[in-house]
Amino acid sequence: MQALGYAAFSARVSARGSGDRIPLSGAIEVSRRCPLHCVQCYNNLPMGDAAARRTELSTAEHYRILDEVAEAGCLWLLYTGGEIFARPDFLDIYTHAKRRGLLITLFTNGTLITPRIADHLARFRPFSVEVTLYGATASTYERVTGVPGSYEQCWRGIRLLVERRLPLKLKTVGLTINRHELWQMQRQAEEAGLEFAFDAQINPRIDCTLGPLAVRLDPAAVVALDLQVPRRLAEWRQLAARFGRPGAWPAHSDTLYDCGGGISSFAIDPEGMLSLCVISHRDRFDLRRGSFREGWDGFLRAVRERKATRPTVCAACSLRWMCAMCPANGHLENGDPEQPVAFLCETSHLRAYALGVPVVPHGDCPYCEGGARFDALASAGTALGEMAAASRDT
Repeated sequence: MQALGYAAFSARVSARGSGDRIPLSGAIEVSRRCPLHCVQCYNNLPMGDAAARRTELSTAEHYRILDEVAEAGCLWLLYTGGEIFARPDFLDIYTHAKRRGLLITLFTNGTLITPRIADHLARFRPFSVEVTLYGATASTYERVTGVPGSYEQCWRGIRLLVERRLPLKLKTVGLTINRHELWQMQRQAEEAGLEFAFDAQINPRIDCTLGPLAVRLDPAAVVALDLQVPRRLAEWRQLAARFGRPGAWPAHSDTLYDCGGGISSFAIDPEGMLSLCVISHRDRFDLRRGSFREGWDGFLRAVRERKATRPTVCAACSLRWMCAMCPANGHLENGDPEQPVAFLCETSHLRAYALGVPVVPHGDCPYCEGGARFDALASAGTALGEMAAASRDT
């Protein structure tokens, strides 16, 4: 029998009928506790938070839930936090998940990785490990994390993983206070022989307080970064060629949610609350009171079938394929899951004008032709596009 590559396998299991609901991928937050105090984080708590520790799922509860999600058809699992290694029993939980045959990705800041942890991961290899950098220098890194010495602790963890040839990737989140070191971080990753990626998506905290947004890049800076990375620009151009024509993207449905949450993916928080995704906390099912199958088949199905209560400017927008707007973002930033997030609208329209993607005016959108912000945004987008073209030509 011919071996099937991972990409082909992934495509095959994902090619299901539109009516199927299979929880193929999940994210489990094992703790909100973390040794760092990052200014942009949406859910970190101090390592010594006794209340958080008391309410976290026990090791046995993790085992039971893992058994249930594996039996339900889950293949890919992400462990995240907080910091996953904040729990002394995390390796036990992780190993149980490995023995259930799950393909596991680990998100960590790297600061708590020890030789013992690295050796265990070398023995029970994850599908991927992703470590977040917050700066290329100690001063910037620790300005983000608020913890002296954390820069060297992070790189110590990275070196331990590299020495064991684990499948490691480095990444960062673009912020106003580390943007100037983004390319230096990329060089550091390349010199270590590691893949590097960045994202500029910042969310409010899960209690809807807006503190993290104080360090969020503005839309022009986000789009400029998109255009400065050749691979990232090529990906956007490929997507534009595929979906940038009017009608190429599926019409907006009348349901509130229009994503993979509750259809092919799920999230579980440190207290065992099942939801559509890690930033969606409006609708949650308590896995301490019911099984994963009950939560998936009953509760999350009902959430996914919930109808929108009113039309919004998003419904007729031709740029939905490039926009990160969703009910979870609307709830966190506006207190209303159906209220579009202005930052996301502006970023998507600016990116479209920079890439030369046709934008069909719709509703009272201020960023479309005829809207109050159109002239300034279209002009800025054109200038960004010309800068990207000039850079490519040289």
